Amino acid sequence: MGSGPTVAVYGAYGHTGRFVVAELLDRGFVPLLSGRDAEKLEALAAESGLDTRPAAVDDPAALDRALAGAAAVVNCAGPFATTAAPVAEAALRAGIPYVDVAAEIEANADTFAHFADRARARGAVVVPAMAFFGGLGDLLATAAMGDWTAADEVHVAYGLSSWHPTAGTRTAGAVSRQRRDGRRVRFADGRLEYRDDNPPTLEWPFPEPLGTRSVIGEFTMADVVTVPSHLSVPEVRCYMTVEAARDLSAPDTPAPTGADERGRSAQTFLVDVVVRSGDTERRAVARGRDIYAVTAPLAVEAVDRILTGRTRTVGVASAGEIFDAPDFLRALSAHLTLELHA
Repeated sequence: MGSGPTVAVYGAYGHTGRFVVAELLDRGFVPLLSGRDAEKLEALAAESGLDTRPAAVDDPAALDRALAGAAAVVNCAGPFATTAAPVAEAALRAGIPYVDVAAEIEANADTFAHFADRARARGAVVVPAMAFFGGLGDLLATAAMGDWTAADEVHVAYGLSSWHPTAGTRTAGAVSRQRRDGRRVRFADGRLEYRDDNPPTLEWPFPEPLGTRSVIGEFTMADVVTVPSHLSVPEVRCYMTVEAARDLSAPDTPAPTGADERGRSAQTFLVDVVVRSGDTERRAVARGRDIYAVTAPLAVEAVDRILTGRTRTVGVASAGEIFDAPDFLRALSAHLTLELHA
C-alpha cells in the first residue's frame, strides 16, 4: 500500500477504473474505491484490501462522504452525461481537483460550459476527457503546434488494430446518439455542427509500418471539444480505421480481454496528429497498446501534476492547456512512444 495522497476513484470497479486503481497503486497513491454499485465495490475491495465508499450520483451527501479526506477524484464512471456534473459538483464542495476520462462529446462540452466560471473563481482544477480520446489527441496537437499561436486545421487520425468496446463504451455511445437525435457531429468553422448525412470514407497516410489505410472521415471524438477549447483552430477533424469502426458498430464484438500480466488487451494503436497552417504542417505521433489501459497513466499523471503544482492554469481546462504537453507526453514513455516532426 502506498503512503502518498488518497485519490478517490469513482467507478473503480469498471474496466478503465480498475486500470486507474492499479496505476495509482504503482505510483504510490492510496486509491479510495467509490461508485454506484456497493456489491461490485466490495468485490474489488476483497481483491485489493482498499477502502470503499459507495455513493449514488443523485445523493450529494453520499458523494460528499465518498470524497471526504481525498486529495483528488478521478471519475471513471460513464455515462458521463449522468455522472460528470454530480461528481464535479462534489469535488468543488470538497475543494479538491476533479479529473474524468469522459469520451462523450456532449458531456465534455457541458463540463466546460457549466463549471468554467465557478471553478476559475474558486481557483479549482477540473480536467475533463483526461483519457485516450480527448486527452491524448489534445496533448499531441498542442505539442505539434509548438510556437504557433494559431493554425488552420488539426487532424487526429486513429489507427487502431481493432476495437473491442467495453459495456461502458456501448452505453455511453447510446446516450450520445440519443442526445444528438441519431445525428453525427463534426467541428467546422469554429463550432460543433450536427449532420444527418453519412461520414466519408477516405485514405489516411499513417506513418510506417501502418501505412496508408482506409478510414472513416469525420469519426468525431472528444478531441473536437478539448483541442479548440484552448487552441485557435477553426477545423478539427478525426478519423478512425475502418476495421476498428466496424468492430465498434457490430453488436456481437466481444469486450476486451487481458493478454499480458498487466491485463492489457492485444489491441495496438497509432495516433497520428497533423496540424496545418497554410502550406506548412507539423506532426505528432504516439504508438502504444490498449486504449483503455493507456487511459490510466494519462489520468494518474494528470493527478500527480495537479497535486504537485505542475499546472499552467486553473478552472476547467483540457490536458493541452493545463500541462506542458511535450513534457507530459515524455513522462509516459513507459506506456507509449512519441514522435514529433516539423
